[in-house]
Order: sequence, then C-alpha cells, then structure tokens
Amino acid sequence: MITALRTAFSQIATLGGPVVLLLIGVSVIALTVVFYKLWQFSVAHVGRHDALGQAIDAWDQGEREAAHRYVTQSKSYLRELIGLAMSGQTDHARLEAEAETRFARLESGFRILDMIAQLSPLMGLFGTVLGMISAFQSLQDAGAQVDPAVLAGGIWVALLTTAVGLAVAMPTSVFLSWFEARMDRDRIFAERALRTILSPSDRAHA
Repeated sequence: MITALRTAFSQIATLGGPVVLLLIGVSVIALTVVFYKLWQFSVAHVGRHDALGQAIDAWDQGEREAAHRYVTQSKSYLRELIGLAMSGQTDHARLEAEAETRFARLESGFRILDMIAQLSPLMGLFGTVLGMISAFQSLQDAGAQVDPAVLAGGIWVALLTTAVGLAVAMPTSVFLSWFEARMDRDRIFAERALRTILSPSDRAHA
C-alpha cells in the first residue's frame, strides 16, 4: 500500500511537478475542514430550530410557560441564547454579542476555505506558466530539430496544474457558499427571535 502511494506521488510529481503536489496537499486541508464543518454543523443543529420557532411564537402570543417548555426541547446551539433572552435579559447589545460568539465559533475555518478557493486557481496558473517556460526552453534547445510531439506533451503537462487548481477551487467554493448561506439564515432567525422576545406583539399583553 505504501509502495503504491509512493509510486503514485512520484508519477504525479514527474508529470505536474511540485505545484501539483502542493495543490494535492491543499485539497487534503480543504477536505479536512469541510468534513469538520459538516460534523460541527450537525452537532450544533445548524438550521434546525423548529422547537425554538415554536417557542418564539408561543412567547409572542403571551404563552410564557409553553415558550420555556419548547426551549428545553430544542437541541439547537441557539437554545441558551433564547433562554437567556426569555429569562429577563433585556440588553439587546449583550444578546447580540452572545449570538455573535456562537456564530464565530461555527464560522471558524471559513477563512481557510476562502483562501483555498481563491489561491488554488492562481497556484495552478503559476504551475502552468512554469511548465510553459520549460516547454519553450526545450523547444529553443532543440533548434531546427523540433519535435511537435515533445512540445505538445510539455504543454498538456503544464496545463495539468491549472486543471488541478480549478478542481480544488470549485468544490471548495461551493461548500463555502453553502456554509455561509446556512449561517446567514441562522443570523436572520436569531435577530428575529431576539426582537420578538424583547418586543412581543400586543397579544402577549392582552
């Protein structure tokens, strides 16, 4: 197994050079971060706030006991925040700070994914430029005895790094956009929840 991996990496290094090996290492980092964020989002129940939504509706209608009961049933990472607001904390700035603390914990790693998504194509292009320089140097050294097959082979190997860079960047960008969209929806939910709790409708006072 180890011998096969060494052979595979040796072939990759021979074809694409150190830039492709670097991109493979970057892809491993991106994949690790993506799997970690998927696990973290699952444990925190990101986007799954049905019980909290029912609690907020109950609170807005003046049903305090029902609201607290729904909060205790929730497994969302926002449960403590909503519970704090319902327990009498009326400082909106303090509640927003508590919410941002939770969001920041879940958004850790986003910068890494963003950097990989932006730099991978540039790294691939850099590898392609280096490969093209090498190919044309070989063409110059050949002089009048130019073999088009050698030049074509050098060009496709050079373009390999661009393809690898794009292959790393595109799925990374997709996952990052999906993670950010989930967090944006949670921010909207938390803001609506806090405003509803601190300023319930007239029905809550009826």
